[in-house]
Amino acid sequence: MTEFLLAAAAFVLATVALGLVRILRGPSDADRLLAAQLLGTGGVAALLLLGVATAEAAVADLALVLTLLAAFASVGFVTGLARPDAAGPRPDAAVHADDPDRPEEAGRGFE
Repeated sequence: MTEFLLAAAAFVLATVALGLVRILRGPSDADRLLAAQLLGTGGVAALLLLGVATAEAAVADLALVLTLLAAFASVGFVTGLARPDAAGPRPDAAVHADDPDRPEEAGRGFE
């Protein structure tokens, strides 16, 4: 039974590795978010399989910590996308580009 659990953990880690490739090359932010969720879920699954195969109780605690980190990472990712000052052009920049009464904002740093 131990060999089967270790093989299943190796398979899960292989899918996690493919998810890492998707994070690095993902065409959209949604692809990257889902791949990050796969990393968290797959990491927890691999840890739990390894914990059962080796009869180590501490691995389950480590899996719980990884679960919390994955949840916080996805919340942070979504929050970063939802911020209006996220990277990219501002929606009102093109509207007020020709307005002489609007002060120049090109040299402004981060607030």
